[in-house]
Amino acid sequence: MSLRDRINEDMKNAMRARETERLGALRLLLAAVKQREVDERITLDDAGVVSVIEKMMKQRRDSISQYEKAQRQDLADKEKYEVSVLEAYLPQGLSQAEVEAIVADAVASSGASSAADMGKVMALVKPRVAGRADMGKVSALVKSKLG
Repeated sequence: MSLRDRINEDMKNAMRARETERLGALRLLLAAVKQREVDERITLDDAGVVSVIEKMMKQRRDSISQYEKAQRQDLADKEKYEVSVLEAYLPQGLSQAEVEAIVADAVASSGASSAADMGKVMALVKPRVAGRADMGKVSALVKSKLG
């Protein structure tokens, strides 16, 4: 069963169970997937759906921080719930040790020696950690290894 089919099934189950918040989050996700498919005139595979989910999670995290700064806890809680729904569709995350091992391997295999080589290292790391680690933290780790 593809990731998209699983999301559709979960949406139907949320409808049957009258879980309005969950249903809303799943509808937003499917709308974002369909929008990307229409924009790019393609049918997304599981990796494409995961990239849409990652983008939505990043947007939600940014919103949460903005809402908390504005002392709007009600809106922040709604966004946190949507993040929890979206997280269920991401692949199992990597531990910090696994990410460090992947970065060390990429630095060694690319022959990178300075911060100017960061692009080479990230090109090797990104496909291996996509959807399973926060790319901001991975980028910071690569920067610290090269700097």
